[in-house]
Amino acid sequence: MKKAILIPTISLFIICLVSTIFLGVVNEITEDKIAQNAVITEAESQKKVMPDADSFGEKQEGTYTYDGTSSAYSYVPALDKDKKTIGYVFITESTGYGGAISTMTGVDMNGKVTGVEFLEINETVGLGMNANKDSFKEQFKGLVNGISVNKNAPGENEIKALTGATITSKATTKGVNTALDIFENVLGGGKNG
Repeated sequence: MKKAILIPTISLFIICLVSTIFLGVVNEITEDKIAQNAVITEAESQKKVMPDADSFGEKQEGTYTYDGTSSAYSYVPALDKDKKTIGYVFITESTGYGGAISTMTGVDMNGKVTGVEFLEINETVGLGMNANKDSFKEQFKGLVNGISVNKNAPGENEIKALTGATITSKATTKGVNTALDIFENVLGGGKNG
């Protein structure tokens, strides 16, 4: 009886120990590459959301409360060839149906959205993941703070919700509005940056 319990227990322990060591080694090998890829993805996304920029300034970070939710954010100034600030690129977090959504938003000096990209989004395939399509993201271009979501025909400063993914649509909009609110209230509409 003891043998019937002891042998599987020891075997399971050895399997778990070897698996843990193996996963640790794999993590050690891939950790730097994953971090490097994240930096490359972020740099490529900056250029997508602020295509008129020639370069980007130093990253600033903070915590901001928007619509009753406090979350971390970061931003970089977007610079022209003369190193003059032409806008900002913000990274904000919101919560969608499938978890955290990390949104990168470009904002020009007039407080208008120049582009939206996702750094992290894990919504339902075929529904919420449609937020990653250009047709959805393009709706934000030219809009200003206070963007709302409409399920039917969007009006002024509104976007059309994704069919079957209103939570994702609202979470994305919240992320973009947070960036616009930071632009106005933290950076003084660009006057202090």
